[in-house]
Amino acid sequence: MAEGHIVAGRQFRTKTDYEAALRDKKKIDKICSEYDLKNPEAVLELYGKLKAGDYRFETMVGNDFDDKIYELSERQKDGKESSKEGRKKQGRVKGKKVQKKGNAATDGKNSVSLEDLDKEMQREVAAQLKARDRRRKLLVALCTAGAVLCFGYFGVYYYLAEKTDNDYSQLADLKNSDALANTSTEETLVVRGQEEEIELPDVLDEYKTLYNKNRRLIGWLKIDDTIIDYPVMQTTNNEYYLDHNFNQEKDNNGSIFMDKDCMAWPRSQNLILYGHHMRSGKMFGDLEKYAKESYYQEHSIIQFDTIYEKGTYQVMYVFRTKVLKENEIAFKYYQFIDANSGEEFNSYMKEMEGMSLYDTGVTAGYGDDLLTLSTCDHSQTDGRFVVVAKRVQ
Repeated sequence: MAEGHIVAGRQFRTKTDYEAALRDKKKIDKICSEYDLKNPEAVLELYGKLKAGDYRFETMVGNDFDDKIYELSERQKDGKESSKEGRKKQGRVKGKKVQKKGNAATDGKNSVSLEDLDKEMQREVAAQLKARDRRRKLLVALCTAGAVLCFGYFGVYYYLAEKTDNDYSQLADLKNSDALANTSTEETLVVRGQEEEIELPDVLDEYKTLYNKNRRLIGWLKIDDTIIDYPVMQTTNNEYYLDHNFNQEKDNNGSIFMDKDCMAWPRSQNLILYGHHMRSGKMFGDLEKYAKESYYQEHSIIQFDTIYEKGTYQVMYVFRTKVLKENEIAFKYYQFIDANSGEEFNSYMKEMEGMSLYDTGVTAGYGDDLLTLSTCDHSQTDGRFVVVAKRVQ
């Protein structure tokens, strides 16, 4: 450091800082010539102007003068309340000085350390730094906890997804198993709207083991070259299998299930199957791919067996719709199970043809068996994505 770079007892490293200090010294000399610092009123007036920022300094020479005026002004005040008010003003004036020092440091002209401040300001700055450090640690802790919860959630999600895949893979292996095939499956069923009981046909051999494992099994749905290869369940309401799997365990994937009002035997004209639109693609998560005609062309055949008979279906209509209010008068695909006449059947076909996203060229007549696959359509409120197929074998 050059010995000549000294102004008012302060040393400066660079010529630029030294020249700034000289400017501050010149400004201070001018102020002193204008104000009688022995006059209390003059001191308070000068203090007010410094506080208001009428005089600005570039270096520690100016800050030293600012401190001097502040101390002189404090001596003019008496009583405890004046002392408290003085400390508030000190915080404001000192805060400005710290800001100015910070600006000087940013400009590369000066650097400020904690030791340059008085003890009260040191304590205040230390308290603020401590509070900031606590906030930082709290934020880090919260972020860490959030990350752990997220990883935990995804870990459980993928574990359950893997478990579900394994469970359905094992169920598929049981399709042709005879492990429980010899258990009696004889039942009688009261036909809807009739009083007489009819005897059900035998359960197909390939489904006997699965049926005896869970008597709510009603069939099996499969579409080649897709993830859709699932047992189909049915119970007395349409809520249970929204969040239960084949093993009757709670499962957010739910199961593919047949509408409670449909009959596998004697067969309803239209069998409606529901499944969740899972983002993972499971259940009916991939059904929306039928929105593209090219996908339909590669997956036009659907295999759906009830536990009593096998069936092959060809896709006929693909459309988007929504669940309507009960009092709305409009075609509601989810209420079409049996047509009472050929005219009613043709009306239903015309409605679905009008909504279909493309023309498959496949048509159906009164007496044909239909299969409807339904899932949620996230593109609209209460939306549904529907694929309707006609039995061809």
